[in-house]
Amino acid sequence: MEVDNDIDQTLLQQFSCMGTTDKDDLVRQLQKLVGHHLNSSTAAFFLDMNNWNLQAAICSYFDCQAPTFSMVLVKDVTIGEGESVPPDTQFTKTWRVQNNGDEEWPHGCCLQFTGGVQLCEAERVPVQPVQAGAITDLSVEMRSPPTPGIYQSKWRMVTPTGSYFGDIIWVILTVAEGGTLALTQQLSHLSDLGANPSPHVPHMLNPFTRLASSHNVFEDQVDGAMDLRPNEPE
Repeated sequence: MEVDNDIDQTLLQQFSCMGTTDKDDLVRQLQKLVGHHLNSSTAAFFLDMNNWNLQAAICSYFDCQAPTFSMVLVKDVTIGEGESVPPDTQFTKTWRVQNNGDEEWPHGCCLQFTGGVQLCEAERVPVQPVQAGAITDLSVEMRSPPTPGIYQSKWRMVTPTGSYFGDIIWVILTVAEGGTLALTQQLSHLSDLGANPSPHVPHMLNPFTRLASSHNVFEDQVDGAMDLRPNEPE
């Protein structure tokens, strides 16, 4: 019995050594793949967290190292409460959003359609980089369905690698005969362009300006005449 116990202890020790050797090798492989700046303790932590699966440990490491982006909806600029669109009409949907995170949105981010009714041909709309804390407008050209009703469309920001971030933003669209949104947007566009005065309109002079100028000249002449009077004897 004592011999058997000695054999069992020896086998356990050998298996233990084999396990330790394998883990050390996995630690070295993880350090080699992600960079030797990763110390052995941290490498062992990621491996142990993933049951010593090397591939899963690598994914976990890069997930932790990747920057996190953020976005919050500020308000709906167009298609707000009480606005409606006529059937089969092109319009512009605009959201005002803020990068409320600590990282700038990189090149390659997009606004992506993720559910509901797709109101435009494009599923992705490119978004320019936005600095942390900055506010920007995101616009998508859309077309209303031909049938009156209420339609919903869901959109989200997505990173160049395909990860969603930030608030879910919606289009809640009321399609109705006689909808005025298209006309409202056209008038707003004309207002933004501004209007220069016509060159054929004559310039109107202010008569009070001329009167005031003549009055000042008269006062100057009187003051000059008073200065030319002979001095009175004392």
